[in-house]
Amino acid sequence: MINMVPVSVVIITKNKGEHIIRCLNAARQITNDVVIVDNGSTDDTLAIARLFGCRVFHTAWYGYGSNKNIGIELAKYDWILSIDADEVPDNELANSLEGIDYQNENIVYDIRFKSYFGEKRVRYGNWGRDHHTRLFNRKLVKWTEPNVHETLLIPSFVKKKKLGGSFIHHSVKNVDECTEKALRYARLSAEKYFKAGKRSNFINLYLSPLFAFIKTYILLLGFLDGKEGWHIARITFKNRWFKYHYLNHLETIGHRKPALETSLAPEY
Repeated sequence: MINMVPVSVVIITKNKGEHIIRCLNAARQITNDVVIVDNGSTDDTLAIARLFGCRVFHTAWYGYGSNKNIGIELAKYDWILSIDADEVPDNELANSLEGIDYQNENIVYDIRFKSYFGEKRVRYGNWGRDHHTRLFNRKLVKWTEPNVHETLLIPSFVKKKKLGGSFIHHSVKNVDECTEKALRYARLSAEKYFKAGKRSNFINLYLSPLFAFIKTYILLLGFLDGKEGWHIARITFKNRWFKYHYLNHLETIGHRKPALETSLAPEY
């Protein structure tokens, strides 16, 4: 029997009814405080969240990090476990959470991910090595707030430890979803780079996509994942190619399209 821990689970959502049952079923075994920050779901996401006894809050879309920070502020506990709706903490992770000294605020915890392409576990390439810091104390740690690829702002004196167990990540259902997701993030990343003053060049326009493919498929043994490994490497190439060519396009036209952010409001 897993005991409840003084941790708030924070999840940002939009139309995640297909995935969120598994996520919430596991989260409610960990804590009595699950915070849902929703950006206009029109499916059964919110009905499912309320069925599981979650606290549901509605907000506009301000960006990944911004919306996660909203959830952090609304949490009951200072310790935050940040989860995406398509991620499921396994039993080992739930058990590891019981052994933490929650009096020590100067630690963040890095958690391994087991990612799936459809029904297949991806064991190699970048996906097979995936891990992220997801457990932290909000008194010391917050998310950055770019339009994409948010990271945690962790003070230098805070130590990082690995936590036993994993998140089961149901990343994509098929090739089409993987491609769509990769190209959407590529465009958002290009906008972020342009705003930050980063510029395209021959290396990142042409050599970087090729190296990304070689690294993912060959150096990190992605080919051992079979056809899924091939698809991931090929789509990684597309993501890198499109990101820098779209950045080049933004440089050419000299401004960002004002309607772009709205049209690309993400589905998480």
